[in-house]
Amino acid sequence: MGSSSSKGVGVVETAAATTASNAAAAGGDKPKCKACCACPETKRARDQCIVENGEENCTKLIEAHKQCMRDAGFNI
Repeated sequence: MGSSSSKGVGVVETAAATTASNAAAAGGDKPKCKACCACPETKRARDQCIVENGEENCTKLIEAHKQCMRDAGFNI
């Protein structure tokens, strides 16, 4: 009984590791920082525009931030 639950944990850990490696492979380079710290310039401009003008009026800044995140290695 105890051994079956430790096998389940191993499967979950392996699946998580596989998912992480597949994400890195799909996006090319592995991100060098956390998503919250990537692209601060485009993030700041996007967020300010959304607050002041609404999301529907900031599509260019939103797409620019998404592209910056992709260039940094994130799968967005």
